[in-house]
Amino acid sequence: MNEITIAKIEELKEYLKKIEYLGSSISLLHWDSLVYMPKEAIEYRSEMIGYLTGESYKLTTSAEMKEFIDYFNGIDDLDQLTKAMIENIEKDYNLATKIPEAEYVQFEIDKALSQSAWEEAKSKNDFSIFKPHLAKMIATNKKFSEYWGFINKYDGLLDIYEPGMTTERLDGLFGELKGFIVDLLQRIKNSNMKTSDTFLKGNYSVESQRKLGEAILGQIGYDYERKGRIDVSEHPFTTNFGNKDVRITTKYEPSDFRPAIFSLIHEGGHGIYEQNIPNELEGTSLASGASMGMHESQSRFYENILGKSLAFWRYFYPEFQQTYKELERVDLISFYKAINCVEPSLIRIDADELTYSLHIIIRYEMEKLLINSDIDIDDVPKLWNEKYKEYLGVEPQNDAEGILQDVHWSGGDFGYFPTYALGNLYGSQIFNKLKEEIPDWNQKINSGDFSSITKWLNENVHQYGSIFKPAELIKKITGEELSAKYFIEYLNDKFGQIYDC
Repeated sequence: MNEITIAKIEELKEYLKKIEYLGSSISLLHWDSLVYMPKEAIEYRSEMIGYLTGESYKLTTSAEMKEFIDYFNGIDDLDQLTKAMIENIEKDYNLATKIPEAEYVQFEIDKALSQSAWEEAKSKNDFSIFKPHLAKMIATNKKFSEYWGFINKYDGLLDIYEPGMTTERLDGLFGELKGFIVDLLQRIKNSNMKTSDTFLKGNYSVESQRKLGEAILGQIGYDYERKGRIDVSEHPFTTNFGNKDVRITTKYEPSDFRPAIFSLIHEGGHGIYEQNIPNELEGTSLASGASMGMHESQSRFYENILGKSLAFWRYFYPEFQQTYKELERVDLISFYKAINCVEPSLIRIDADELTYSLHIIIRYEMEKLLINSDIDIDDVPKLWNEKYKEYLGVEPQNDAEGILQDVHWSGGDFGYFPTYALGNLYGSQIFNKLKEEIPDWNQKINSGDFSSITKWLNENVHQYGSIFKPAELIKKITGEELSAKYFIEYLNDKFGQIYDC
């Protein structure tokens, strides 16, 4: 590249930083609205978010941005990072310019109001409060996907969170996974080996859970003291404003430490990913995970593959036994089986590792119907309940444990849910490669050494940000296209051993 092009790249990066600043400001306002904001502040907050979104929209769709895109599309010798940067901003430009500005801004305002309505509806166990907001989120997403030119409107939404993914590809992956899980569940049901987690119910102070969670997070590599925060919210999540301010939340249950501890490990996996995005990607629009599915590969890797392994608890369990008298007489193997107990349940975030993907497949099928078909909004809770009864053999008794349990649809995030199950597939395939290159990973975890594992993930996943599309990245890491077989093998080995089936 000549000096003029190099100077133009730096000029573009400075321009993109303005968009990043606005995006971070919007994210900070969203974070505050879910963690600290007074309830009465929602209308003014939504107006603030709407204004900043409008400013971001103007920068993203400006004539100046179009000039940058046109200039770099005429250059043949761009390096890989710059090519990815131009491709990314051109995609954002094309998506944004096809949506009228007023509708784009109104959607952000509607999202803030919708999320507030969802919180109230869930707390009051009343779907009718959220219903008109959900209808608006569905209608707007349909309209946007039509603006973008997708015949299959749901494909347009999938592409936001998992670039290049389609319903046709997902139907194949999820169909294979669903068939296996249903079969393994039946084998477990017929097994003579029974497990129980009832003895884990007790009285666990929030303060003790917080201290143990912080200890685990520090050990596995999430820097919550210098680059992060741990707060409380109704629904655990991770957000970041650059790689030096990555915040996570959890929700504490005094009767059971598992929801908080495992959600902290999960969100910590997201946080480790973002904290290890290289500084050099700032101002490139690539300083984030390759996709939400790849992001979930990291969070679910830490939460399940590591966090629910026997090796992990060989190291951490003694501290839990010292903290909680309920565990003093519970041996490690009994504890390990308890935290991996398979029992179909109603709540996604509390689901066991095996049945979790069925929760996602239900949501995936619901979303396809909501976006690609015409469903009466009044029938949505009933359809949800029917699928739970069919797939998991359980049926919600109220809206809070049914259709209202997740925050995602209140923010218009249709197409997001499949990335959780994709994360399981990516994570297990990456783990298979990691084991080849770190054969003593188990022994390292036994002694509390996570550094080589996190370093390997830094070098093979985190350092690339979103330079590569997820399909490219998984092939770069493992030498293969994404497959369900590694997750199926992992589940079969783990639960087949636990349940002797």
